[in-house]
Amino acid sequence: CSRPASARRARGAEEKMAAPMSERSPGLEPGAAPYGNFPNYSRFHPPEGRVSLLPGGLLRSLFPAASRPLLGLDVGCNSGELSVALYRHILGLQEGEGSLDQPAAGKDLNLLCCDIDPVLIERAQQCSPFPASISFASLDIMDSSAREPFLSSYLGRFGHSTFDIIFCMSVTMWIHLNHGDSGLMEFLSFLSSLCKYLLIEPQPWKCYRAAARRLRKLGRNDFDHFRSLAINGDMVERITEILTKDCAMELVCCFGSTSWDRSLLLFKSNSSNHEGRGSSEQEQ
Repeated sequence: CSRPASARRARGAEEKMAAPMSERSPGLEPGAAPYGNFPNYSRFHPPEGRVSLLPGGLLRSLFPAASRPLLGLDVGCNSGELSVALYRHILGLQEGEGSLDQPAAGKDLNLLCCDIDPVLIERAQQCSPFPASISFASLDIMDSSAREPFLSSYLGRFGHSTFDIIFCMSVTMWIHLNHGDSGLMEFLSFLSSLCKYLLIEPQPWKCYRAAARRLRKLGRNDFDHFRSLAINGDMVERITEILTKDCAMELVCCFGSTSWDRSLLLFKSNSSNHEGRGSSEQEQ
């Protein structure tokens, strides 16, 4: 894959926070990506470490009778390596299946992947083996004025009002640090309202401390909300509590933890609009 020639500032970035940086930036430190937009993320946490925890062909067991194609959303996709690995795995595709001239996988799932960093999105678009069924877009998911029309337009193309499944892999901490407790609550509420299933990987609290420490070590301003966060401690427990008590979801399964101590949790919406859609599809 070719690398982007230069880095542009991510939309919505606060002036005092660092902007996304490309691989060509000399001496890039992890703390220089305060939105989680690390340019070499998959080298530190390879996709296999997550997808190996999930049962192959997961979509068939979750949606045995639903009409196809299903719709998925990956929030905070970075440069797309994990998105593609998840796509292959949950559809039961082998590594060699799917190429520029094999768009057949899109009959089962269309996946929209978004990230705040346009440089990472550009790289993802250049490298995708499924351009007909995986779409990448630069989007600040916390900017309601941008996300609402964009996501509604995408869903409308398929006659859907919600996604069948949303992936949120190691994103919650960055939302929490940059938008505070209320931002995390709003983010989880938004995701839960927009899907039937949510596969989420929260970062543990020790990662919060490490991220804040890296930023300070680089002489940058601390995260605005870090020291005032009341939602803290066991983040798997806290996020599970928010989703089940405040967002009308139920925990279906914990698929275990990665070698770097991240739990993969699957939630299902109890909302009537998602239930109703599933029932009508199964009757078809």
